[in-house]
Amino acid sequence: MESVAFGAVPTPLGQLAVAVTEVGLAALIWGDTPERRAGAARRLGLPMADGDPDGRTAGVLTELTRYFAGELRSFSVPVDWRLLSPVQQRVLGTLHGRVPYGRAVTYGELAEMSGGGVPARAIGSIMGANPIPIVVPCHRVVAGDGLGGFSGGTGVESKRWLLTLEGYLQPMLDWEM
Repeated sequence: MESVAFGAVPTPLGQLAVAVTEVGLAALIWGDTPERRAGAARRLGLPMADGDPDGRTAGVLTELTRYFAGELRSFSVPVDWRLLSPVQQRVLGTLHGRVPYGRAVTYGELAEMSGGGVPARAIGSIMGANPIPIVVPCHRVVAGDGLGGFSGGTGVESKRWLLTLEGYLQPMLDWEM
């Protein structure tokens, strides 16, 4: 019987939980609580595994740890796209496959890269609904006139932190007056 296993990893942006099915990573959750895990299992329509009996979370937890340490630039863990509509999967799949570490695209550029049919204004909604942030890097999609929004972690500050980690943004100086 199919199930979802959960694991968690501490990061500079707080505790992240992962939900991994037999297919792959299906959700990354900002803040690890029993309620959030149960909600992810409900959305997936799968029972929660008793722990992680087959070790399926180990790969993604290792890769996330290496990413946040600045040692990993490309995730290789398999992704389970089941929480996404075909349009969301096309757009997020394009992002996942074509926008590498250290780069960013605008909402309009991603709309065009995704094959058309999705207006640029809808790209932001798709990014906000991304169940697998960081691994499917919605933080790499920016507005033409700034960073745009971000619904993970502490919002735009988390996006800024991720883009700085990847070298897309220069570190900000902390000035004390």
